[in-house]
Amino acid sequence: MNRMPVLFLGHGSPMNAIETNVYTQTLSQLGKSLPKPRAILCVSAHWETDGTRVTRMARPRTIHDFHGFPKALFDVQYPAAGSVDLADTISSLVKSTRVQADEKEWGLDHGAWSVLKHLYPQAEIPVVQLSLDRRQPASFHFQLERELTALREQGVLILGSGNVVHNLRKINWDEAARPWDWAVEFNDWMKDRLLARDYESIIDAATKTSAGKLSHPTLDHYWPLLYVLGASEDSDQLRFEYEGYQHASISMLSFSMS
Repeated sequence: MNRMPVLFLGHGSPMNAIETNVYTQTLSQLGKSLPKPRAILCVSAHWETDGTRVTRMARPRTIHDFHGFPKALFDVQYPAAGSVDLADTISSLVKSTRVQADEKEWGLDHGAWSVLKHLYPQAEIPVVQLSLDRRQPASFHFQLERELTALREQGVLILGSGNVVHNLRKINWDEAARPWDWAVEFNDWMKDRLLARDYESIIDAATKTSAGKLSHPTLDHYWPLLYVLGASEDSDQLRFEYEGYQHASISMLSFSMS
């Protein structure tokens, strides 16, 4: 079984699910270049819970967790199978907290399917989602995924879906809008910290500056990145797969480590 990479994808607007642009074309090419996974473990910014949960159903539903978008977006279905076996393996591997099985409440939210639709358009690979415990600090999310690194040797692609910069309050709906200076500052800081493998700063110092606070007024879109870093190893090579901004206040920076 191939040792799988770990992958962080900026997902941005749900409209990326049905649009063709440089970003979505990059995802399509990435899906063709990656080794074929046995299953996918996705950590999405859009599933926050009290405690940690994992989807454990044979057929997770496609969740349209947004409003005000065209009907064509609500018509999208991503009929990937789930994996009870993978869910059980995750629950057994994690010792630092109890991972509760979710057998009916959740499914695949748009943080998951909007990117998977381009990576694997045939939806042929089973997908399991792991939730974000909203009560926990950044270090918890990083350390939890450390316990799941072994999944990579079992053919599981670990995917974090969020954004390096995500401030909906500062959106400029002009598609040609230049990114805010603070967004560029934080995005560049993140790139530098990733290249230096300075995970301590990424965990502890990211939102201590003005640029960091503006880039993440809430932490939901930041936490998935920590899971990807937690599953990485010192021998992994970092590759920036896509760089760009949407609507001035969303960074679409995406990277792989393998």
